[in-house]
Amino acid sequence: MQYPMSAALYEKANLTAPGGVHTSIRNVEPHLIFTRAEGAYIYDADGNKYIDYQGAFGPYILGHNHPYVNGKVVAALGRTDLYGVGTTDLEIELAEKICRHVPSAEQVLFCNSGSEATYHAIRLARAVTGRVKLVKFQGCYHGWHDYVARNMLSSWDMIGKRDPGSAGMLEAAIDETLVCDFNDLPGVAETFRQFQGEIAALIVEPIPHNIGCVMPKPGFLEGLRKLCSEHGVLLIFDEVITGFRHHIGGFQTVAGVTPDLTTMGKAMANGFPIAAVAGKKEYMTRFNTYPGGDVWFAGTYNGHAVGTAAAIATLEMMEREPVHEHVFRLGEKMRDGLREIHQRLGVEAYVAGFGSVWTTYFMNFEPTNYTDLQHNDAAKYIRYRQKLLEKGIFKLPMNLKRNHISYSHTDADIERTLMIIEQVLQEEGTIA
Repeated sequence: MQYPMSAALYEKANLTAPGGVHTSIRNVEPHLIFTRAEGAYIYDADGNKYIDYQGAFGPYILGHNHPYVNGKVVAALGRTDLYGVGTTDLEIELAEKICRHVPSAEQVLFCNSGSEATYHAIRLARAVTGRVKLVKFQGCYHGWHDYVARNMLSSWDMIGKRDPGSAGMLEAAIDETLVCDFNDLPGVAETFRQFQGEIAALIVEPIPHNIGCVMPKPGFLEGLRKLCSEHGVLLIFDEVITGFRHHIGGFQTVAGVTPDLTTMGKAMANGFPIAAVAGKKEYMTRFNTYPGGDVWFAGTYNGHAVGTAAAIATLEMMEREPVHEHVFRLGEKMRDGLREIHQRLGVEAYVAGFGSVWTTYFMNFEPTNYTDLQHNDAAKYIRYRQKLLEKGIFKLPMNLKRNHISYSHTDADIERTLMIIEQVLQEEGTIA
């Protein structure tokens, strides 16, 4: 593929935005300018077409520009938008759906991004418990704010060490966040023992999709629930990625583990901006949206008609059509096809995934935590994806990033993708 228009527009973008992009993780090679999206496909400024498995990091559970969702948004904007006071009928309808489907959601509040949702959940947990410290896991991502922006995609020599993700972070916030290893229940228990009575909350991606797809060991999430209950620590499931993509009730429904608080976003509204924090009524009424509540919750754009209408439409599709059955089936078809190709060609790789999500680690065993992933051949991982991109298969060319299947993907898309993957793997020296 050739990218002259993208290259020219990227130079122009750099004149008015630092780095030419508006989120840091978007700055990858090649620097593409996208102009159109439909269903399972995206198009760049040069007219190149890609089968999209990036899916904007996961929001597009139904596919790009889904007509039912877009139609509901257009209809809503024909009569309503944003008021800055009171409540809209759309907010009520969406809140009722979420509380009906998500086990932990006795009440819910809307915001605009996953980072906002985790920020509110952590602040609420500190108010409820009267404690300060927070436990997170190495490699997990919960947003850009100081509470959680440490020990994410750490360099291998910084695993478990003090690893803030940004300059300018508040030192105290960094030090009040404790880091454990995913799937290490004894390690969490020891941290709870060491800081007995000081920990307000434990926040976890029930499947750490920030690093691809590392599955929880049997009993791990149940063990976290038990430890949190025993120590008076609030358990927060960050389901910004897993929620609605893996089940309309979130991965907590699949796992049979109910957290105290849940954060949601991404697949909630099929690409439109909205997020949520939900939990037990006794906790949620501490927010000052409830008269007498003492935990501040605000946002001018909270509950905007665009996001609420899109989320209602997305959940309606999940209620009425076999969305999860379809994406799970295609996900399994993709993973099975990859394993067969790897075995036949003698490629050393581990295909990880759940439901509609998968990734191929270039290593010979299943990872159980972030530390294990240092055995993945990162250079090969990126080159492999760049070669696929050149042939019209879009997976983000960045180490450890997951892929997503939508309701708009077809069996033919999966079969074509597997054919091209085999071609790339067969090309001598392509990813050596």
